Amino acid sequence: MKSMRMFVYACKGLKAAWKAERNLRLHAAATVAVLGCAGYYQVTVAEWCILLLCIGGVWVAELLNTAIEKLTDAVFPQQHPKAAFIKDVAAAAVLLMCLMAAICGVLIFVNYFSATK
Repeated sequence: MKSMRMFVYACKGLKAAWKAERNLRLHAAATVAVLGCAGYYQVTVAEWCILLLCIGGVWVAELLNTAIEKLTDAVFPQQHPKAAFIKDVAAAAVLLMCLMAAICGVLIFVNYFSATK
């Protein structure tokens, strides 16, 4: 029972973040594009694993960033230099994960894209 409640709470959190964060919807579009390309080009199992880890990493980073931003807003209801720093660092983590995922995607798909010419 307890694990079922944890799953329900996690789904509730994902739904709330989906509604509140436009960036999650952008990540969803990118996810669909990457998965579509991976299916179309029939990437290897190892490439699938890398792509899925990258996608998961970006989603996790974005969800953690959202949680950190909401917590920071609760702790610092007024503008505060520490709040700005916390939010900037959390956003930087998402940016870094996105950049690394994009690099992995390019390294994987460059051969497939160039082979179709």
